Amino acid sequence: MAKLFSPLTIKGITFKNRIVVSPMCQYSSEDGFANDWHLVHLGSRAVGGAALIIQEATAVSPEGRITSGDMGLWKDEHIEKLSAIVSFIHHQGAVAGIQLAHAGRKASCNIPWKGGKQISIQDGGWKTVAPSAIPFKEEEDAPEALTIDGIQKVISDFKAAALRALRVGYKVIEIHGAHGYLVNEFLSPLSNQRTDEYGGSFENRIRLLLEITAAIKTVWPEEFPLFVRISSTDWADGGWTGEDSVQLSAILKTKGVDLVDCSSGGLSPHVKIPLSPGYQVPFAEKIKKQTGILTGAVGLITTAQQAEDILVNDKADLILMARESLRDPYFPLSVAGELNVDVQWPAQYLRAKNK
Repeated sequence: MAKLFSPLTIKGITFKNRIVVSPMCQYSSEDGFANDWHLVHLGSRAVGGAALIIQEATAVSPEGRITSGDMGLWKDEHIEKLSAIVSFIHHQGAVAGIQLAHAGRKASCNIPWKGGKQISIQDGGWKTVAPSAIPFKEEEDAPEALTIDGIQKVISDFKAAALRALRVGYKVIEIHGAHGYLVNEFLSPLSNQRTDEYGGSFENRIRLLLEITAAIKTVWPEEFPLFVRISSTDWADGGWTGEDSVQLSAILKTKGVDLVDCSSGGLSPHVKIPLSPGYQVPFAEKIKKQTGILTGAVGLITTAQQAEDILVNDKADLILMARESLRDPYFPLSVAGELNVDVQWPAQYLRAKNK
């Protein structure tokens, strides 16, 4: 069987294949609540045959939202609709996961199709927070540097959201430590210029992520996987590097993290990223081979054969697809034949299985 369609067991969860729907913000919530858009968006990709559906970056606090349209899990009232969505996903034979996130200094923005610019407090935005009072863009308002009490609140918010995620029924949590959001801001020396125990040295800059991980582990069942998404490099001089990512991943493995989802960039707005098919795969391969932790490959992976080659050559363990999943919610069903694999289709769609 093609490796792309082979099962993978992580702890107590078996994924029926190696295809993952990557978390993709929909900017379609009000006050953090899921709605029917999210049911159809996530549910259709479960019908489409992916093994794991990771819900978009879901804010652990109102101030942790990128936009007012972000999903949230900071209060119990969010649970009911999410439970219905997760139940549907699981009934399709897929696994439901959630990415827990805090946007840090990249919060309080308009939704992308309305310009995406930062919204001031006077215009209905909110005060952003970060490790240091350094704005993402020069023209933006500077964030407020988190106090130690503020950092402890962030950790508590992640823990509380993880407990709610368990009540909803998710079986995978991914901590969002990438793309220039709060955890990534603490990791990178470009955005973290603190002089206390959360800044300066590598060990200090990774402290927040390790403490969030430890807090989540106190409430997340041992049989359920825990992932971390990182930006493997800032693509910027003086920033976070690929070697830093290898070192961090080795430590995360000892802390009970099961897989590192290897993305990149997002911390600095003016960098030039060398985009090409599979351009981030080398990060996943290097981390996997040098640390032994499972890795996920993401970024301009668009064909079945491309994904198969990544897996066969032991460059990653899971393939995360974002834009290709938007283009084709039924990608796994569509491409199985290309790899000579006969996959199970939903009974309601069997009449369309063979052209």
